[in-house]
Amino acid sequence: MSANPDAEAIYARLLQAVRDGIAGRDVSLIGIHSGGAWIAERLHRDLKLARPLGTLSSAFHRDDYGRRGLPVEMKATELPFEVNGADIVLVDDILFTGRTVRAAMNELFDYGRPARIELAVLLDRGGRELPIEARYCGATHPLAAPRNFALRRTEDGRFTLRIE
Repeated sequence: MSANPDAEAIYARLLQAVRDGIAGRDVSLIGIHSGGAWIAERLHRDLKLARPLGTLSSAFHRDDYGRRGLPVEMKATELPFEVNGADIVLVDDILFTGRTVRAAMNELFDYGRPARIELAVLLDRGGRELPIEARYCGATHPLAAPRNFALRRTEDGRFTLRIE
């Protein structure tokens, strides 16, 4: 993989993996703010899903809330469907320690008990601190801290990734 991975090629692989994995199922997508919500919006559109798209904020459930504080732009959780018994695909942009996903699942359970939760991520960078694994993943690209991936969305909805 190049120094700055091709986000569009990675998204295409993620889209195909999710399409194959949910074929014949009635799933609800939920994107974790903010990068995961961007990915979920595009997946929802490209997959032409009938169920409404949900978005979720994990900020108040993070175990490092005291250190990180609130995000600059706080966005609310919006789940326009019944969570109890739902088949959910939780979408995030970059999977690293697993703490964001754990916090997102805690937030989700505040709304009910889904039948199933699967994780879809654009990129897995390794470095897990919690036993969390994505069911659907566009690419794996190990990156040691303190370096990070920065996901951007252009005005036309395309994605770019940069290593910082």
